[in-house]
Amino acid sequence: MTAMEKTRLKLGIVPLTDCAPIVAAKERGFFAEQGLEVEISREPSWANIRDKVAVGALDGAQMLATMPLSLTLGLGALREPTLAVMALNLGGNTITLSEALCRRMEAKGGLTPRALKLVLIEDKAAGAEPATFAMVYPVSTHHLELRAWLASGGIDPDRDVRLTVVPPPQMVAHLSAGNIAGFCVGEPWGSLAAEMRLGRVAATSNDIFSGRIEKVLGVTRAFTDANPDTVIALVKALVLAARWCDANRAETAALIAQPAYVNVPVDVARRALEAQGFITFHAHTANFPWRSQAIWLLREMRRWGQVGEVDERRLAEEVYRPDLYRLAALELGLPVPLTDHKTEGRHAAPWVLDKATSPILMGPDLLLDGAVFDPAALPDQPVSLPPDSLAKEITP
Repeated sequence: MTAMEKTRLKLGIVPLTDCAPIVAAKERGFFAEQGLEVEISREPSWANIRDKVAVGALDGAQMLATMPLSLTLGLGALREPTLAVMALNLGGNTITLSEALCRRMEAKGGLTPRALKLVLIEDKAAGAEPATFAMVYPVSTHHLELRAWLASGGIDPDRDVRLTVVPPPQMVAHLSAGNIAGFCVGEPWGSLAAEMRLGRVAATSNDIFSGRIEKVLGVTRAFTDANPDTVIALVKALVLAARWCDANRAETAALIAQPAYVNVPVDVARRALEAQGFITFHAHTANFPWRSQAIWLLREMRRWGQVGEVDERRLAEEVYRPDLYRLAALELGLPVPLTDHKTEGRHAAPWVLDKATSPILMGPDLLLDGAVFDPAALPDQPVSLPPDSLAKEITP
């Protein structure tokens, strides 16, 4: 084993199902096998993760797939060049609506964006305030998913509803209190709302973009440059842990349900993990940080006015680092893609990626609107948004 620059690390997580690879790597000894001693820090919000990684209080963290991009661009309180050295999972989010709203939508055709639009039209005619929906962080995959789902039903996310930010563990409480009509968040919070009969799941990540990277391992460029062998060991441990999570879902649920991690009933965590195809930790190149998906995220961020003109391909190459992932995976004897980009939206069923060291079975990759995303194509024109369109944060 190569001598590493740093062996004692502190990694951040947010209490969500997709923290599982980090938890399993510690609890099942995958970090130790790679010569790493890791402390896991449970953080209450994505803002905490962002700030602590940026200032070096955390060596790395579970991050939203958008966060290394937004940190590198400085789209928040801090600017710090940050890398996505691997993905932690595909999918895993839900759009969950309050029980009262679901009953009204069912009377208008079902739990669809079009039925929601009819409810909103009815409310507007009655002089009611627009419904409020929450996501976990302004520049987040959840924000993009929620906007895409609403827009697919003809709802203008900036004029027809109100969007706000609520940390993941607080979503259910805000739904129960009536502060929000629904939310987009990673599991198990949608399942918990359903278990408590406070709401129902109307859509999942796979309904919006099947096979999309949801969380990544984020580390600063400065940390990676100073500790290259440590980063490779970290990736190796997490890849092995992710593979274990895919194969041992009941045991994974028991690990993450503990108070130190997600702190929910084991049954709630198990339902989220055992739903067929809902969340993938390793299969279908789930750990490969596709630069094409980074470009898709940037296009969506531009669509909704979160970022202006940027060199998408250059930024994707700078932030998403499949080269580092390949080094780790090849040392483990795993097959890896030989391309950094792929077209999305062409596969409704499993397919085989031939551009790899050996053929890799892939999963469906359909998009909500039936479109095909070609990362080499020119981006569409940005959407014109009002100046007050940024999400506001609810104070607990």
